Amino acid sequence: MDVSVEISLYPLNNEYIPPIQDFIDRVNDAEGLTVKTNVMSTQVFGNYEKVMSCLTAQMKETFEKHGKNVFVMKVLPGDLDH
Repeated sequence: MDVSVEISLYPLNNEYIPPIQDFIDRVNDAEGLTVKTNVMSTQVFGNYEKVMSCLTAQMKETFEKHGKNVFVMKVLPGDLDH
């Protein structure tokens, strides 16, 4: 099953751009996913298990590296990129 996810990261500190860019770069490195970024969010498309596994790992790493952050995520069934 394919899935479409829209995710936004809101770091709870004054230096907010580095954690956001770090997260986006790591998600972009994931194989087999389509990733599109705009000024409001990052959209990730692909196989449900691959997308959710990637996001779970990258959110955890963001919390470990950058402290308190808020993620807002929308998940829809199907690949809305196609």
